[in-house]
Amino acid sequence: MDSLVVVAVLFLLWGTLFQPPQAAAFKPLFHDGSITHREITQMAILRKTAEVCRDIATAQGRDFTLAINNRLTVSAVQQACATHPDLSSAISSLGFYSAITEMYLSNAAIDATFALSAARHIDNEAFVEGRDLITSGLAAVKANVQQGSYISGRITLGAVCHTLQDFYSHSNWVELGSTAPFSPLIRRELQLNNLADRSTPTCKSCTGQDCSDNILPEILLHKKLTSGYFSTSVFSAKPVGKCSHGGFLDRTSYRDPTGGINKDDISSSHGFLHQRAAEMAINATMELLQDIRLATGNQAFLRLMGLSQTSVLAFVIDTTGSMSDDIEEAKRVSFSIIDSRRGTSEEPSEYILVPFNDPDFGPLTRTADADIFKAKINSLRASGGGDLPEMCLSGLLLALAGASPSSDIFVFTDASAKDFELKSTIQAMIERTKSTVTFMLTDAFSFRRRRDVSQSQQFSSRSIPRLDIQLYRDLAQISGGQTIEVPRATLSQATAVITDASTSTIVTVLQVVRSPAIAENFYFVLDPSLSNVTVYVTGDSPVFTLYSPTGVSQSDSVADGPLGSILTVGNLRRINLNSDNQTGMEWKISINSASFYSLKVTGQSSVNFLFNFVEQSEGGDLTPKANRPFIGRNATLFVSVTGGVSVTVTDVLLVEASGSDVVNGTIKAVGATDFLVNVDRIPEGAFVVQLKGLLNDSTRSLASQFQRQSPTQLKGSRVTITAQPNSTIEPGIPFDLNFTLVNNTTASNYAIRARTDRGFTVSFPSSLSMGTEGRAQGTVTLTAPSNTKSGSDVTLTIEAEDPESSDSNYVALRFSVMPKVTDISSPVCQVVSIKADCPVECSTASWELSANLTDRNGTGISSVSISRGNGSLSLSIVISEDGANVTVASYNASCCTQEVELVVVDMVGNVGTCFTSIKSPSLTATTVEPSTITNKPSTITTPNRGYFVSFSMSVLLCNLIVFLCE
Repeated sequence: MDSLVVVAVLFLLWGTLFQPPQAAAFKPLFHDGSITHREITQMAILRKTAEVCRDIATAQGRDFTLAINNRLTVSAVQQACATHPDLSSAISSLGFYSAITEMYLSNAAIDATFALSAARHIDNEAFVEGRDLITSGLAAVKANVQQGSYISGRITLGAVCHTLQDFYSHSNWVELGSTAPFSPLIRRELQLNNLADRSTPTCKSCTGQDCSDNILPEILLHKKLTSGYFSTSVFSAKPVGKCSHGGFLDRTSYRDPTGGINKDDISSSHGFLHQRAAEMAINATMELLQDIRLATGNQAFLRLMGLSQTSVLAFVIDTTGSMSDDIEEAKRVSFSIIDSRRGTSEEPSEYILVPFNDPDFGPLTRTADADIFKAKINSLRASGGGDLPEMCLSGLLLALAGASPSSDIFVFTDASAKDFELKSTIQAMIERTKSTVTFMLTDAFSFRRRRDVSQSQQFSSRSIPRLDIQLYRDLAQISGGQTIEVPRATLSQATAVITDASTSTIVTVLQVVRSPAIAENFYFVLDPSLSNVTVYVTGDSPVFTLYSPTGVSQSDSVADGPLGSILTVGNLRRINLNSDNQTGMEWKISINSASFYSLKVTGQSSVNFLFNFVEQSEGGDLTPKANRPFIGRNATLFVSVTGGVSVTVTDVLLVEASGSDVVNGTIKAVGATDFLVNVDRIPEGAFVVQLKGLLNDSTRSLASQFQRQSPTQLKGSRVTITAQPNSTIEPGIPFDLNFTLVNNTTASNYAIRARTDRGFTVSFPSSLSMGTEGRAQGTVTLTAPSNTKSGSDVTLTIEAEDPESSDSNYVALRFSVMPKVTDISSPVCQVVSIKADCPVECSTASWELSANLTDRNGTGISSVSISRGNGSLSLSIVISEDGANVTVASYNASCCTQEVELVVVDMVGNVGTCFTSIKSPSLTATTVEPSTITNKPSTITTPNRGYFVSFSMSVLLCNLIVFLCE
């Protein structure tokens, strides 16, 4: 009896403490012979994105030759979707890779965070609860896109895809012989019919290890839908006669009926159906993406996928009284970039503007429309700000949270920061977003005169204290940016760095900072894929000499020399290498300076890399770390090389930013361009990630060496902070978020800080004591104002700092603000009339369609667009007898285009589609009597964001009129 108790206790501890996520989902990143969540998600994204680009190309009369199948690659889709002849080579696929990675890692995080949630995995017949998660998440994604909150949209979309995909592995939908996705999972107005109730037996025990026929025949005959029960607890139970998930860790599968029905991999209980389940999951994910596409429009959908991002032009501008000249220069350089690149492959895909003053800052303007950005920046006026410090960091925080990852942000100011307490939060956001911040400081050491105050009111000296300049230098250094200090009169020369950075496909080859300065030699490799190589040196009176691999040299005193041209302005030295000097095995630059200096080498290339620190459960999936890794412990990076080239990665290094410590990782390829890198320790100080390897070019007999570096400095910590994410919060309702601190040192008290980028109300404990167990828990309460727009996002940063050692860590979480959606019904349409008299020679005649569109008792129709057909559409609003608004759609097209599909979207993103086809050489008018309506003297027009045209035709029977309203 004692031995039985011991065994039971061991099983209980196993079930409660060891809960690897692979027990509840498609298998992880790499699993021999099986299709993974990552592959399912990526393939659905690539196929749907390619379809959208194909339809756009067809509508514009362009060829689209890419075959859409399961062998697509990121670079192939990115190149095929190029809308300019030179775009495929000019645009880096880094944004596309990054967006897909965001969605996949969010997908994977469900296994780590909600391993035992039946609803998240459609276990335990939790179809209603799972569908609620999917549909509410889908509504949030659409609202995010409407507000331009694409990052939050991707995070939510990844989580939704996990639950949707698990349905096909964990239910018996495939076993029922289904050949199409189960659409009611993404459409709440459709009934979840024929669910097996709790008292209905669904399985019999497997015959040994053979579970191929363990679902009861009557379940299959009557098409009853069920899913497996799962639990890791030895004391778990399931309803009598129910199927189990199956697998070693599922304790319910040891109870009658034994075995399971999951299809997570080829060795699962129903592994013989794994391939069919995975293909069905791909198709279902594509159906979900199509619904988002129809609701948001093609261009917004492509931005959600990260495909349209080239470069981002982001300005944070001080608007206090002395900044008139700086504002004018910001206008000049931004207008020059916009006007010179509009309609070209170099046109920025997004514009961001954040003004700041004192005490105000913001609002954030984020737009893809260059004219809107022009109008916003043109409206800026210098005024106010009577005392010296301004709200610089508050404005920067808004920009960091609002910009896409890896953006370049430029800050214009001539004042110190009043809100210096935000430094640690800014640093956390830089590490999280990997964005680069460059400060343009004008007259930093001269008198600062306010134009809006009298001479008697002016301070005798308005110079930025050196301590505050060091704050800007620190933040620039952390981000991989620069601190450019120039007289106001020469600012126009210094803004050349903005033009450089706003060019697409910029990569960092090398970047170092030395403070205090020491004389040092630095070496770097320029590979054949690089062009427009630029070297930047900033510092206090820096001196340097550049050496080419052939031994040719040029010093900083030579403005135009054999290696390049040098621009000298303020503390900046900018060297543009001559076009015939852009490659070579080993370049060298020798630098020294009075106190500090920074060196940055950049160029244009499609070859780049992105990385994330990840955690991997034993045998489980990879999930992203949302904070700093433990100092001194081993860690894992997931690295992707972009550019579509054949590469061999030889070294992934953690290089100490201000020292000589280097940690070399162990590399394991997990795909053609994806790698897992294990390092045995995290350095004590700040570090950067450096990648080296070989470019394999079929036109060259020898591979070329290349190197790239992450601009962002990272650091480790001796404490970690974790929180269970929740992707949405409701406006006006306090939301409690629990977080946990764990350290690997002695007991300590940690100061706690929590803040959002939008100034939402936050309450939190001021400190937590770790105690002897090295663990502490706290709660942050976050409240979004009741008038916050649906789909807005907010970033919450929680920080923990040891006051004695200054060691700190953070967790940064994004939330979508979403009220509860009560409108679950799609808009409907009723045909009023079809008038057609189409002769054999179709080009000489046209046909007409009239239809009434309503949202019944919903939120109202938001947009109507054409998804198929190339006719003209006009819309008007009328009122029915019962007082309801009815949108009348009138469509006219040539008889040569005999199909039309209208897409109708309501205010919360529910989508209805109406399809009509005339396939007859001669067709007389057909009319359906309309509802009684009265005219209302207002009209609406088709919104541009939802408009796209396709010439594709379905093969239908002749003399057939088809009208479908879905």
